[in-house]
Amino acid sequence: MSHLPLSRRGFLRGTAGLAGVTALSSLPLAARAADKLTVGFIYVGAKDDYGYNQSHAEGAAALKSMPGVTVVEEEKVAETVDVTKTMESMINFDGATLLFPTSFGYFDPFILELAPKYKTVRFEHCGGLWTDKDPKNVGSYFGYIDMAVYLNGICAGHATKSKKIGFVAAKPIPQVLENINCFLLGARAVDPSITCQVIFTGEWSMPVKEAEATNALCDAGCDVITAHVDGPKVVMQTAAGRGAYICGYHANQSALAPDKYLTGAEWNWGKVYTDFLTKVMAGGTIDNFVRGGLAEGFVKMSPLGPAVSDAARKQFADTQAAILKGGFSVFKGPMKDNTGKEVIPAGKVYLETDVALESMNYLVEGVLGSTS
Repeated sequence: MSHLPLSRRGFLRGTAGLAGVTALSSLPLAARAADKLTVGFIYVGAKDDYGYNQSHAEGAAALKSMPGVTVVEEEKVAETVDVTKTMESMINFDGATLLFPTSFGYFDPFILELAPKYKTVRFEHCGGLWTDKDPKNVGSYFGYIDMAVYLNGICAGHATKSKKIGFVAAKPIPQVLENINCFLLGARAVDPSITCQVIFTGEWSMPVKEAEATNALCDAGCDVITAHVDGPKVVMQTAAGRGAYICGYHANQSALAPDKYLTGAEWNWGKVYTDFLTKVMAGGTIDNFVRGGLAEGFVKMSPLGPAVSDAARKQFADTQAAILKGGFSVFKGPMKDNTGKEVIPAGKVYLETDVALESMNYLVEGVLGSTS
């Protein structure tokens, strides 16, 4: 009788949800070999989506050369009980003691419900949702990327001829609204008359709607386009195909349209994950709440493309230096939203680390679009 290799998905089916199969995870972390660690990464989409999932997969790839580290990965895992099954599989089948379920929707209820069952396993979620009321073997990490998007806006401000730039957005949540606002504010640091048209698709990943939105922006005269969706590939290709310049997000999309790509705001998860594992392998623990921006290396900029002018390069470099120095702010009063209401009074300044920005519910003056 032949014995076929057991796959993770096969293991899941064969253990009926893994009830009672906790032998591997029941060992305390200290009882394991100090020089070996199995780490699991879970993605809601494809690892090569030129976007959010690819940025994390690139981070995971950076760990594979670390001595003693084994990386297991699963892509296209829905934000349903499927992620619970995948996490349990990685723990019990692969022996993972550190998990990075990377999608926003994995946290509640799936991570929160599973963590108490596996108290010696560390669950690190990307998104900044952890509070001190949550399990202590759960952590949360994220990056301040709005200043990188502001730098995108500077390049867009120099490149636009129509004085109209466009933004394809998924949903009007605070992080997305902050990015839209920073994109326009960066462009207006070049020319205060520039406006930004935004279209919300209502979905994190809906290529057909993203293409339609991009074409609509181009039809409206927008000649520089960016996006905040899970995989910006369709937006980048559609915009470049229409002759517009593009600014990337999540990962480097320059390969999709080298002549039209100005720059991009990228996650730098390779550094973050390497730092995390270096700490763990040395016997330390990851803090429950971790964040960083450009200065801390959590985010980075794509190399400037050939269409970026000398003037744009200088303003980009000078602004980036100011951001890295610290204390740089773009949200300062007096500032109005796009309905004319004052949202930041005169004299008030918010740094990107201010908690108040995490509940942003407005679009700034000059953004053409609605959050409703």
